[in-house]
Amino acid sequence: MPHYMLSVHSSESQVREPMTEEEMRQSHERLGVVEQEMKSSGMWVFSGRLHDADTATVVRVSDGQVLTTDGPFTESKEHLGGFYIIQADDLDAALSLASKVTAAIDTPIEVRPFAGTSQE
Repeated sequence: MPHYMLSVHSSESQVREPMTEEEMRQSHERLGVVEQEMKSSGMWVFSGRLHDADTATVVRVSDGQVLTTDGPFTESKEHLGGFYIIQADDLDAALSLASKVTAAIDTPIEVRPFAGTSQE
């Protein structure tokens, strides 16, 4: 079965009012329902939430030397905030699940298949 990454992106240009405690509770509740659906259907493989992009460290080789610099890797107004690794029958099933995640958290979701997996 093909694997997909559902990337949760944050955008510095997307200025929102801070959520109230109740709005935060409702958002977590909606997301919990979607995550339980992923797990009970066997689609969920792994997920993770990331700290803000300014906590990143970039490791690279330059002139044979390993260098580390404070991140993020690129200066951008959008950053990866978290992700889900899922297995789905096809792209349509992955997109359907992504639509539920974006509805639950009101944040864009990028869906990408893993290379080397069958895209039926």
